[in-house]
Amino acid sequence: MRTTFVFLAVFLAFQGWIRPSTTQGQDAFVTGIRQITFEGRRSGEGYFSADGTKMVFQSERDPANPFYQIFWTDLETGDIQRVSPGHGKTTCAWIHPDGNRVMFASTQDDPESLQKQKAALNLRSSGKEPRYSWDYDPNYEIYEADLTNQEFKKLTDAKGYDAEGCYSPDGSLIVFASNRQAFERELTEREQKLFEVDKSFMMEIYVMNADGSNVRRLTTEPGYDGGPFFSPDGKRICFRRFDENGLLAEIYTMNVDGSDVKRLTNIGKTSWAPFYHPTGEYLVFTTNLHGFDNFELYLVRADGQGEPVRVTNTDGFDGLASFLPDGNQIAWTSNRNEANQSQIYMAQWDHQAARKALGITDSTTDSSLATADDQQQGSRAAQETAADYSPTDLMRHVDYLTRKELGGRLTGTEGERRATAYVAAYLESLGFIPGGENGTFFQNFEFPAGSSINGENSLKIGDTQYTLDKDFRPLSFSDNGTIEASEIAFAGYGMQVPASADSKKKDSLLGDEYDSYVHLNVEGRYVMVLRDLPQDLTPEQRQRMARYSTPQRKAIIARDLGAKGILFVAGPTSQVKNQLIRFSSDESQASVSIAALSITNEIAEKILADSGQKLGELQKSLDDGSLQMGFMIEKQNVSATVNIERKRGIGRNVIARYPMAGGDDPSKIAFPVVMVGAHIDHLGLGGGGNSLAKDDEQDQIHFGADDNASGVGAMLEIAQSLVAQAKSGKLSAKRDLIVAAWSGEELGLFGSQAFVQKFHELYPDAPRATIDPEQARIAAAHGVSPDAVPLTTSIAAYFNLDMVGRMRDSLIVQGIGSSPGFEAEVRRRNVPVGLELSLDRTSTRLPTDASAFVARDVPILAAFTGAHEDYHTPRDTADKLNYEGASKIAKLGGLIVRGWLSDDKVPEFKLDEGDNDQQDAPLSRSTATLGTIPDYVPAKVKGLKLSGVAKGGPAEKAGVRGGDIVVKLATKTIEGIYDYTYAIEALKIGQEVEIVVLRGDKTVPLRITPESRE
Repeated sequence: MRTTFVFLAVFLAFQGWIRPSTTQGQDAFVTGIRQITFEGRRSGEGYFSADGTKMVFQSERDPANPFYQIFWTDLETGDIQRVSPGHGKTTCAWIHPDGNRVMFASTQDDPESLQKQKAALNLRSSGKEPRYSWDYDPNYEIYEADLTNQEFKKLTDAKGYDAEGCYSPDGSLIVFASNRQAFERELTEREQKLFEVDKSFMMEIYVMNADGSNVRRLTTEPGYDGGPFFSPDGKRICFRRFDENGLLAEIYTMNVDGSDVKRLTNIGKTSWAPFYHPTGEYLVFTTNLHGFDNFELYLVRADGQGEPVRVTNTDGFDGLASFLPDGNQIAWTSNRNEANQSQIYMAQWDHQAARKALGITDSTTDSSLATADDQQQGSRAAQETAADYSPTDLMRHVDYLTRKELGGRLTGTEGERRATAYVAAYLESLGFIPGGENGTFFQNFEFPAGSSINGENSLKIGDTQYTLDKDFRPLSFSDNGTIEASEIAFAGYGMQVPASADSKKKDSLLGDEYDSYVHLNVEGRYVMVLRDLPQDLTPEQRQRMARYSTPQRKAIIARDLGAKGILFVAGPTSQVKNQLIRFSSDESQASVSIAALSITNEIAEKILADSGQKLGELQKSLDDGSLQMGFMIEKQNVSATVNIERKRGIGRNVIARYPMAGGDDPSKIAFPVVMVGAHIDHLGLGGGGNSLAKDDEQDQIHFGADDNASGVGAMLEIAQSLVAQAKSGKLSAKRDLIVAAWSGEELGLFGSQAFVQKFHELYPDAPRATIDPEQARIAAAHGVSPDAVPLTTSIAAYFNLDMVGRMRDSLIVQGIGSSPGFEAEVRRRNVPVGLELSLDRTSTRLPTDASAFVARDVPILAAFTGAHEDYHTPRDTADKLNYEGASKIAKLGGLIVRGWLSDDKVPEFKLDEGDNDQQDAPLSRSTATLGTIPDYVPAKVKGLKLSGVAKGGPAEKAGVRGGDIVVKLATKTIEGIYDYTYAIEALKIGQEVEIVVLRGDKTVPLRITPESRE
């Protein structure tokens, strides 16, 4: 290793055996700390190319080799490749100033290298780890790898340990450390004894020409001299020197000829790994001043004046730092992550603050540093412009898609057709070819276009005819037709709740079976039931029974028991806003084959009158959860006619393909393809049930800027960038790219479902896979035919963008659990982008188009920036988007997709949703609402963060604000969305409860009164 570890504590820190404290201090001079290596057991020592766009580092990540290998990564794209041959031990790499060569130390020519690897692996598999000691293997030599032809050149060939090398700034020299003198001359008796105990004792610093010639020794003092680096001007060399006992080390510099040796520190501890700042004014180094096993970064002036200044303040290991060439960033190795593994971190560096802390007041390098920084930034800006990740360009796409003329892009409307025409034309102009039906860019699909109450709808009880929408209303899932006059039975709350494991508790309702139909025959009859749940249940009882209380579920039970129809009544003790259940016009298919109607309390009272029963008394007797038998209602019968028109519409997707693999015949597709998609539709005027518009916003255009013009714009940016890379030769793809703009997402993922269902009709030559029972189960859970064929062999991976325009704290990347390598892949591709990420393993229950793909065994990733108070309202407008953030998200997505296109292997589909795997968790069945809008960006504390509250709703009235984190609701502790959902299910409408929120650093208790959703 460049600065070889002498102490076991250093090794333990690198292995993660020294656990960082959970409470970290404030690191000075650095901001925006982010991890940039993720894979393998450990990584470390990251050093950068002269232009700052590449990094070389060492990492143990090959299961067949327990030793470090050298890797090279492109910081602009996140691409990574191994530089070293893959066998033997390696350490200490450096990129030549020309950017085409990498120097490193290796034992690759050791004939016993594979045998040593096997022995180490066998020992590790036995559960043992050897006591650490860097062995200074005498087979280490310095090699140069030519990145253009993958050939190696051996630069040193002397018995002994040659390593810890780097090129001079002009590329003409190499400085390195070696103990070769121990094998070149006869040692004194004392030297021999010390060398037998510690092979580092004979280490000295050498310099040679870059081709390996003219080797000359620079240091001669007893003890380990090593870890050398050139100063930015190439005139001096920094290094660290251990005393003869190998216990204490200090920081030194000298001229390149070995003269003018200067000691910079006098700490009396282990101080090592020095590295110059690009100005040459000061150095960063590592020391264990604060504890044997606690290594921190410090600064020291290059002239040795003043006292060293502390940089890091985190227990564990922070060391091996290097500055990027622009001088405004720093990278170092640390085990401050949750896995306690050695990995590389990067942060912004405050150069002026560091100078001030060191007492540096006069410098001739500031202007040159600024010039270098300007050149670096200009170079990157030019590259990004060429790749078209431009906030301005993205804004242009969003502006078009949110124009009034498009009317909110509702599926099946002229606005949807105009939007899809725009996207198709744009992709065609980039060089994409049609990927849809009949040689076009489009795929048509049918979708439920809504329901409406048409024609004759009547309700007659006895001899009295009642009025539609005043006395009764059919439910949207009701069957059509005329039901002859039939008797009526009363079945309480109309629920059947199975017994649970808690059935033996004293509170029998908490676990015992609850059946409203005990000894009640409803076959061939209408059944009248109360809506919702018994009103006076405990929160625990409400929570348990809520999922059995929906109108659809109650109707299904009645149907299965032979009833002809079901009548729903609110009852006087309920606190619903409207006695008649709302007709959901966005639903278009009957799901229950009996008549289902909602009636007013007044009508229900009339039905019960001749039986001597009163609705209020019946409801009160049931509200405590007591089990009571239902009964036949004497002298009454009911007949009804239901006429609901269920419309079907035609929507269309945009499907475009780019022959990335470069075949001679573009009609031949390189499978498996990589896909990028975003839904283009929105809510139109908000007439469907998904709108959250306020009363004064009804029938206004829902522009859908974030949802999902932002995703479409980002998708087009990705498409343009990848095509530009392919055309310029910067992307060598192994498979083709398909870009899709889905419609019908807001209505139920109809467009993406149509695509996966008809994939082999669109692409007859695509390979087919077989399905096993587990795949069939997953498919069925997502509404896909159980015999649906997986698309794993046809689609390598799918990347989805849905609502990426409101970037605030972090980007949520969902679907991490759909492939084992996705977490590391996303983090690695984010290195050149630098977004704050929130990774979510959830893959199978996403309410977006990615669900259609994961149900067909396709690995997926989905980008999302969280909900907000403008979601599904006319207020989701283009002026509120964070275009800079959306552009960065597009860049990250482009880098991920680029990797899928060019990598030798495709991602493996293997679901592992970890703690998020709650497939049995129900959706909210509550009729109560608090008027809160969850923020799906996880908070840094346990609880549920709110992005906003509904105007005039219970939360706003209670004083709850957007940004608050709910930690308690009623008696329930809230740690996440599931806790919050279940807690709301347990609330009673109109009954005030406590809600506790975190607001900044304060805990705020409030009182909130739930209201009815309807």
